[in-house]
Amino acid sequence: MTFSRLHKLHAAGQSVWLDNIDRTMLVDGSLARQIAADALVGQTSNPTIFEKALAQGTAYDAQLAAAPDHLTTGQLFELVASDDVRAACDLFRGVYESSGGVDGYVSIEVSPTVANDAQGTIEEAHRLWQLVNRPNVMIKVPGTDVNVTLLFAVDAYRRVIEAYLGGLEDRLAAGGDLRHVASVASFFISRVDSEVDARLDALIAQADDIGKSRLGALKGKAAIANAKLAYALFQKHFSGPRWDALRTQGAHVQRPLWASTSTKNPAYRDVVYVEQLVGPDTVNTMPPATIVAFQDHGEVARTVDAGVDTARALMQTLASEGISMTAVTDKLLLEGLASFQKSFDTLLGGLETKLRSLGRAPVATV
Repeated sequence: MTFSRLHKLHAAGQSVWLDNIDRTMLVDGSLARQIAADALVGQTSNPTIFEKALAQGTAYDAQLAAAPDHLTTGQLFELVASDDVRAACDLFRGVYESSGGVDGYVSIEVSPTVANDAQGTIEEAHRLWQLVNRPNVMIKVPGTDVNVTLLFAVDAYRRVIEAYLGGLEDRLAAGGDLRHVASVASFFISRVDSEVDARLDALIAQADDIGKSRLGALKGKAAIANAKLAYALFQKHFSGPRWDALRTQGAHVQRPLWASTSTKNPAYRDVVYVEQLVGPDTVNTMPPATIVAFQDHGEVARTVDAGVDTARALMQTLASEGISMTAVTDKLLLEGLASFQKSFDTLLGGLETKLRSLGRAPVATV
Protein backbone atom coordinates (compact mmCIF):
# COMPACT_ATOMS: atom_id res chain seq x y z
CA MET A 1 0.00 0.00 0.00
CA THR A 2 1.26 3.48 -0.86
CA PHE A 3 1.98 5.56 2.23
CA SER A 4 0.14 8.72 1.23
CA ARG A 5 0.11 12.19 2.73
CA LEU A 6 -3.10 11.30 4.56
CA HIS A 7 -1.33 8.33 6.13
CA LYS A 8 1.43 10.68 7.26
CA LEU A 9 -1.20 13.00 8.72
CA HIS A 10 -2.68 10.07 10.63
CA ALA A 11 0.78 9.07 11.88
CA ALA A 12 1.19 12.63 13.20
CA GLY A 13 -1.85 12.10 15.42
CA GLN A 14 -4.53 13.76 13.29
CA SER A 15 -7.56 11.78 12.19
CA VAL A 16 -9.04 12.59 8.79
CA TRP A 17 -12.82 12.58 8.59
CA LEU A 18 -14.70 13.18 5.34
CA ASP A 19 -17.00 16.19 5.44
CA ASN A 20 -19.48 14.75 2.96
CA ILE A 21 -22.02 11.94 2.59
CA ASP A 22 -24.39 10.74 -0.11
CA ARG A 23 -26.10 7.52 -1.11
CA THR A 24 -23.92 6.99 -4.18
CA MET A 25 -20.61 6.76 -2.32
CA LEU A 26 -22.18 4.31 0.11
CA VAL A 27 -23.28 1.84 -2.58
CA ASP A 28 -20.69 2.17 -5.34
CA GLY A 29 -17.72 1.23 -3.16
CA SER A 30 -15.97 4.60 -3.30
CA LEU A 31 -16.28 5.29 0.44
CA ALA A 32 -15.14 1.77 1.28
CA ARG A 33 -12.10 2.26 -0.96
CA GLN A 34 -11.19 5.53 0.76
CA ILE A 35 -11.42 3.87 4.15
CA ALA A 36 -9.18 1.05 3.00
CA ALA A 37 -6.62 3.07 1.06
CA ASP A 38 -6.62 6.68 2.27
CA ALA A 39 -6.52 6.51 6.09
CA LEU A 40 -10.05 7.90 6.22
CA VAL A 41 -11.37 7.17 9.72
CA GLY A 42 -14.65 9.07 10.09
CA GLN A 43 -17.37 11.07 8.38
CA THR A 44 -19.47 14.12 9.18
CA SER A 45 -22.87 15.17 7.92
CA ASN A 46 -25.13 18.18 8.35
CA PRO A 47 -28.29 19.58 6.73
CA THR A 48 -26.27 21.42 4.08
CA ILE A 49 -24.56 18.21 2.98
CA PHE A 50 -27.85 16.30 2.84
CA GLU A 51 -29.50 19.17 0.98
CA LYS A 52 -26.94 18.85 -1.81
CA ALA A 53 -27.12 15.04 -1.84
CA LEU A 54 -30.91 14.98 -2.11
CA ALA A 55 -31.03 17.71 -4.76
CA GLN A 56 -28.63 15.95 -7.12
CA GLY A 57 -29.44 12.88 -9.18
CA THR A 58 -31.92 10.10 -8.50
CA ALA A 59 -30.17 8.04 -5.83
CA TYR A 60 -32.98 8.60 -3.30
CA ASP A 61 -35.96 8.46 -5.66
CA ALA A 62 -36.88 4.81 -5.18
CA GLN A 63 -36.83 5.05 -1.39
CA LEU A 64 -38.84 8.26 -1.38
CA ALA A 65 -41.41 6.87 -3.84
CA ALA A 66 -41.92 3.73 -1.73
CA ALA A 67 -42.10 5.50 1.64
CA PRO A 68 -45.43 5.55 3.54
CA ASP A 69 -47.74 8.34 2.38
CA HIS A 70 -48.34 9.73 5.87
CA LEU A 71 -44.69 10.70 6.49
CA THR A 72 -43.99 14.43 6.60
CA THR A 73 -41.11 15.96 4.68
CA GLY A 74 -39.15 16.14 7.93
CA GLN A 75 -39.77 12.46 8.63
CA LEU A 76 -38.79 11.54 5.07
CA PHE A 77 -35.53 13.45 5.50
CA GLU A 78 -34.84 11.52 8.71
CA LEU A 79 -35.64 8.27 6.91
CA VAL A 80 -33.06 8.77 4.16
CA ALA A 81 -30.50 10.53 6.37
CA SER A 82 -30.58 7.85 9.07
CA ASP A 83 -30.27 5.13 6.43
CA ASP A 84 -27.19 6.84 4.97
CA VAL A 85 -25.60 7.36 8.38
CA ARG A 86 -26.39 3.78 9.41
CA ALA A 87 -24.80 2.41 6.24
CA ALA A 88 -21.73 4.61 6.72
CA CYS A 89 -21.45 3.48 10.34
CA ASP A 90 -21.36 -0.11 9.12
CA LEU A 91 -18.55 0.73 6.69
CA PHE A 92 -16.56 2.42 9.47
CA ARG A 93 -17.29 -0.29 12.05
CA GLY A 94 -13.91 -1.95 11.52
CA VAL A 95 -12.13 1.36 12.15
CA TYR A 96 -14.23 1.90 15.28
CA GLU A 97 -13.33 -1.51 16.67
CA SER A 98 -9.64 -1.49 15.71
CA SER A 99 -9.15 2.01 17.20
CA GLY A 100 -10.82 1.06 20.46
CA GLY A 101 -13.64 3.52 19.90
CA VAL A 102 -11.39 6.48 19.21
CA ASP A 103 -12.32 6.79 15.52
CA GLY A 104 -14.76 5.25 13.07
CA TYR A 105 -17.61 7.66 13.81
CA VAL A 106 -20.26 9.05 11.49
CA SER A 107 -22.18 12.10 12.64
CA ILE A 108 -25.80 13.09 12.41
CA GLU A 109 -27.02 16.44 13.65
CA VAL A 110 -29.96 17.40 15.84
CA SER A 111 -32.51 19.66 14.21
CA PRO A 112 -31.52 23.34 14.22
CA THR A 113 -34.98 24.10 15.60
CA VAL A 114 -33.80 23.00 19.07
CA ALA A 115 -30.44 24.81 18.98
CA ASN A 116 -31.39 26.99 21.95
CA ASP A 117 -33.43 24.40 23.84
CA ALA A 118 -31.26 22.28 26.13
CA GLN A 119 -33.92 19.72 27.05
CA GLY A 120 -35.16 19.54 23.47
CA THR A 121 -31.60 18.93 22.30
CA ILE A 122 -31.14 16.10 24.81
CA GLU A 123 -34.39 14.44 23.77
CA GLU A 124 -33.56 14.84 20.07
CA ALA A 125 -30.08 13.39 20.59
CA HIS A 126 -31.47 10.32 22.38
CA ARG A 127 -34.05 9.80 19.65
CA LEU A 128 -31.49 10.03 16.86
CA TRP A 129 -29.17 7.65 18.72
CA GLN A 130 -31.94 5.07 18.91
CA LEU A 131 -33.02 5.69 15.31
CA VAL A 132 -29.57 5.03 13.82
CA ASN A 133 -28.88 2.27 16.37
CA ARG A 134 -25.15 1.96 15.83
CA PRO A 135 -22.42 2.29 18.49
CA ASN A 136 -20.30 4.48 16.22
CA VAL A 137 -22.87 7.14 15.42
CA MET A 138 -21.92 10.53 16.87
CA ILE A 139 -24.67 13.04 17.61
CA LYS A 140 -23.81 16.66 16.81
CA VAL A 141 -25.31 19.48 18.86
CA PRO A 142 -24.77 23.22 18.30
CA GLY A 143 -22.33 24.92 20.64
CA THR A 144 -24.70 27.54 22.01
CA ASP A 145 -24.87 28.58 25.64
CA VAL A 146 -27.53 26.01 26.41
CA ASN A 147 -26.48 23.16 24.51
CA VAL A 148 -20.91 20.79 20.37
CA THR A 149 -20.42 21.72 16.95
CA LEU A 150 -20.21 25.24 15.54
CA LEU A 151 -17.56 26.51 17.94
CA PHE A 152 -15.74 29.73 17.13
CA ALA A 153 -14.81 31.23 20.50
CA VAL A 154 -12.08 29.90 22.78
CA ASP A 155 -14.20 30.84 25.81
CA ALA A 156 -17.10 28.78 24.44
CA TYR A 157 -14.72 25.86 23.99
CA ARG A 158 -13.68 26.22 27.64
CA ARG A 159 -17.32 25.70 28.66
CA VAL A 160 -17.59 22.70 26.35
CA ILE A 161 -14.54 21.06 27.93
CA GLU A 162 -15.94 21.69 31.41
CA ALA A 163 -19.27 20.14 30.40
CA TYR A 164 -17.50 17.06 29.05
CA LEU A 165 -15.31 16.58 32.11
CA GLY A 166 -18.26 17.18 34.43
CA GLY A 167 -20.35 14.68 32.48
CA LEU A 168 -17.63 12.05 32.77
CA GLU A 169 -17.35 12.66 36.50
CA ASP A 170 -21.12 12.36 36.94
CA ARG A 171 -21.17 9.14 34.94
CA LEU A 172 -18.31 7.70 36.97
CA ALA A 173 -19.99 8.65 40.26
CA ALA A 174 -23.13 6.83 39.11
CA GLY A 175 -21.13 3.68 38.40
CA GLY A 176 -21.07 4.15 34.65
CA ASP A 177 -18.41 2.89 32.21
CA LEU A 178 -16.27 5.63 30.67
CA ARG A 179 -14.51 3.46 28.11
CA HIS A 180 -17.14 3.84 25.39
CA VAL A 181 -17.81 7.58 25.79
CA ALA A 182 -16.43 9.57 22.86
CA SER A 183 -16.70 13.24 21.98
CA VAL A 184 -15.17 15.80 19.66
CA ALA A 185 -15.52 19.58 19.84
CA SER A 186 -15.96 21.05 16.35
CA PHE A 187 -13.96 24.25 16.08
CA PHE A 188 -14.62 26.18 12.88
CA ILE A 189 -11.60 27.68 11.15
CA SER A 190 -11.81 29.46 7.79
CA ARG A 191 -14.92 31.49 8.59
CA VAL A 192 -12.93 33.31 11.28
CA ASP A 193 -10.50 34.62 8.67
CA SER A 194 -13.35 35.57 6.35
CA GLU A 195 -14.93 37.75 9.05
CA VAL A 196 -11.72 39.23 10.46
CA ASP A 197 -10.35 39.94 6.98
CA ALA A 198 -13.56 41.79 6.08
CA ARG A 199 -13.16 43.97 9.17
CA LEU A 200 -9.52 44.59 8.35
CA ASP A 201 -10.47 45.57 4.80
CA ALA A 202 -12.89 48.14 6.20
CA LEU A 203 -10.09 49.62 8.30
CA ILE A 204 -7.62 49.50 5.41
CA ALA A 205 -10.02 51.52 3.25
CA GLN A 206 -9.76 54.38 5.76
CA ALA A 207 -6.04 54.11 6.58
CA ASP A 208 -2.97 55.93 5.26
CA ASP A 209 -0.24 54.02 3.44
CA ILE A 210 1.57 53.00 6.63
CA GLY A 211 -1.71 51.87 8.18
CA LYS A 212 -2.67 49.92 5.07
CA SER A 213 0.60 47.99 5.25
CA ARG A 214 0.28 47.33 8.97
CA LEU A 215 -3.32 46.15 8.73
CA GLY A 216 -2.76 44.14 5.56
CA ALA A 217 -0.08 42.11 7.32
CA LEU A 218 -2.71 40.88 9.79
CA LYS A 219 -4.96 39.30 7.17
CA GLY A 220 -5.30 35.52 6.95
CA LYS A 221 -3.83 34.87 10.39
CA ALA A 222 -6.67 35.05 12.91
CA ALA A 223 -8.29 31.68 12.21
CA ILE A 224 -5.16 29.61 12.76
CA ALA A 225 -4.19 31.69 15.80
CA ASN A 226 -7.64 31.20 17.29
CA ALA A 227 -7.43 27.43 16.77
CA LYS A 228 -3.93 27.24 18.26
CA LEU A 229 -5.23 28.94 21.41
CA ALA A 230 -8.06 26.41 21.52
CA TYR A 231 -5.56 23.56 21.29
CA ALA A 232 -3.50 25.10 24.09
CA LEU A 233 -6.67 25.05 26.19
CA PHE A 234 -7.18 21.39 25.26
CA GLN A 235 -3.65 20.53 26.39
CA LYS A 236 -4.15 22.35 29.67
CA HIS A 237 -7.44 20.70 30.63
CA PHE A 238 -6.65 17.19 29.45
CA SER A 239 -3.65 16.84 31.73
CA GLY A 240 -3.12 17.02 35.47
CA PRO A 241 -4.83 15.35 38.46
CA ARG A 242 -8.45 15.90 37.41
CA TRP A 243 -7.96 14.36 34.01
CA ASP A 244 -5.69 11.61 35.30
CA ALA A 245 -8.45 10.42 37.64
CA LEU A 246 -10.76 10.02 34.64
CA ARG A 247 -8.13 8.61 32.29
CA THR A 248 -7.30 5.78 34.70
CA GLN A 249 -10.99 4.79 34.50
CA GLY A 250 -10.79 4.48 30.72
CA ALA A 251 -11.92 7.97 29.66
CA HIS A 252 -11.01 9.31 26.22
CA VAL A 253 -10.01 12.92 25.65
CA GLN A 254 -12.52 15.14 23.88
CA ARG A 255 -10.54 15.85 20.72
CA PRO A 256 -10.63 19.20 18.93
CA LEU A 257 -12.13 18.72 15.48
CA TRP A 258 -11.11 21.32 12.91
CA ALA A 259 -14.10 22.08 10.71
CA SER A 260 -14.55 24.48 7.79
CA THR A 261 -10.98 23.79 6.67
CA SER A 262 -11.43 24.48 2.98
CA THR A 263 -9.79 27.77 1.97
CA LYS A 264 -12.34 30.46 1.15
CA ASN A 265 -9.84 33.08 -0.05
CA PRO A 266 -8.08 32.00 -3.28
CA ALA A 267 -5.10 34.16 -2.31
CA TYR A 268 -4.32 31.74 0.52
CA ARG A 269 -2.73 28.30 0.17
CA ASP A 270 -5.51 25.79 -0.44
CA VAL A 271 -4.38 23.45 2.35
CA VAL A 272 -3.27 26.07 4.88
CA TYR A 273 -5.98 25.16 7.38
CA VAL A 274 -4.79 21.58 7.38
CA GLU A 275 -1.03 22.15 7.37
CA GLN A 276 -1.01 24.68 10.20
CA LEU A 277 -3.13 22.62 12.61
CA VAL A 278 -1.48 19.20 12.60
CA GLY A 279 -0.89 17.49 15.91
CA PRO A 280 -1.83 14.71 18.33
CA ASP A 281 -5.41 14.06 19.39
CA THR A 282 -6.96 16.19 16.67
CA VAL A 283 -9.46 15.56 13.89
CA ASN A 284 -9.70 17.43 10.61
CA THR A 285 -12.97 17.02 8.75
CA MET A 286 -12.22 17.89 5.13
CA PRO A 287 -14.49 18.27 2.12
CA PRO A 288 -13.52 16.10 -0.86
CA ALA A 289 -11.66 18.88 -2.71
CA THR A 290 -9.45 19.60 0.30
CA ILE A 291 -8.63 15.91 0.66
CA VAL A 292 -7.61 15.77 -2.99
CA ALA A 293 -5.49 18.91 -2.64
CA PHE A 294 -3.75 17.65 0.48
CA GLN A 295 -3.05 14.28 -1.11
CA ASP A 296 -1.41 16.15 -3.96
CA HIS A 297 0.79 18.69 -2.18
CA GLY A 298 0.08 18.88 1.56
CA GLU A 299 3.01 19.05 3.98
CA VAL A 300 2.93 17.21 7.31
CA ALA A 301 4.69 18.52 10.40
CA ARG A 302 3.55 19.08 13.98
CA THR A 303 2.30 22.65 13.86
CA VAL A 304 -0.76 22.87 16.10
CA ASP A 305 1.14 23.85 19.24
CA ALA A 306 3.86 25.90 17.57
CA GLY A 307 3.79 29.69 17.83
CA VAL A 308 1.17 29.90 20.59
CA ASP A 309 2.75 33.06 22.02
CA THR A 310 2.63 34.60 18.56
CA ALA A 311 -1.05 33.66 18.35
CA ARG A 312 -1.77 35.43 21.64
CA ALA A 313 0.14 38.50 20.46
CA LEU A 314 -1.89 38.57 17.24
CA MET A 315 -5.14 38.61 19.20
CA GLN A 316 -3.85 41.53 21.27
CA THR A 317 -2.84 43.38 18.11
CA LEU A 318 -6.26 42.85 16.54
CA ALA A 319 -7.88 44.17 19.72
CA SER A 320 -5.65 47.24 19.63
CA GLU A 321 -6.84 47.88 16.07
CA GLY A 322 -10.45 47.76 17.25
CA ILE A 323 -11.28 44.21 16.15
CA SER A 324 -12.95 42.31 19.00
CA MET A 325 -12.69 38.54 18.65
CA THR A 326 -15.71 38.23 20.94
CA ALA A 327 -17.75 40.30 18.51
CA VAL A 328 -16.38 38.26 15.60
CA THR A 329 -17.15 34.87 17.11
CA ASP A 330 -20.57 35.92 18.42
CA LYS A 331 -21.52 37.05 14.91
CA LEU A 332 -20.21 33.85 13.36
CA LEU A 333 -22.17 31.67 15.78
CA LEU A 334 -25.43 33.48 15.01
CA GLU A 335 -24.74 33.30 11.27
CA GLY A 336 -23.83 29.61 11.53
CA LEU A 337 -27.05 28.74 13.33
CA ALA A 338 -29.07 30.75 10.81
CA SER A 339 -27.24 29.03 7.95
CA PHE A 340 -28.03 25.56 9.29
CA GLN A 341 -31.67 26.54 9.75
CA LYS A 342 -31.79 27.93 6.21
CA SER A 343 -30.21 24.74 4.84
CA PHE A 344 -32.74 22.66 6.77
CA ASP A 345 -35.62 24.71 5.39
CA THR A 346 -34.18 24.56 1.86
CA LEU A 347 -33.70 20.82 2.23
CA LEU A 348 -37.37 20.34 3.16
CA GLY A 349 -38.40 22.56 0.25
CA GLY A 350 -36.25 20.52 -2.10
CA LEU A 351 -37.80 17.33 -0.77
CA GLU A 352 -41.26 18.69 -1.53
CA THR A 353 -40.19 19.43 -5.10
CA LYS A 354 -38.67 15.96 -5.41
CA LEU A 355 -41.84 14.30 -4.10
CA ARG A 356 -44.01 16.16 -6.59
CA SER A 357 -41.72 15.05 -9.41
CA LEU A 358 -42.29 11.48 -8.21
CA GLY A 359 -46.06 11.95 -8.28
CA ARG A 360 -46.45 12.25 -4.49
CA ALA A 361 -48.18 14.98 -2.52
CA PRO A 362 -45.84 16.15 0.26
CA VAL A 363 -47.06 16.20 3.84
CA ALA A 364 -45.83 19.36 5.51
CA THR A 365 -43.68 19.15 8.63
CA VAL A 366 -45.53 20.62 11.59
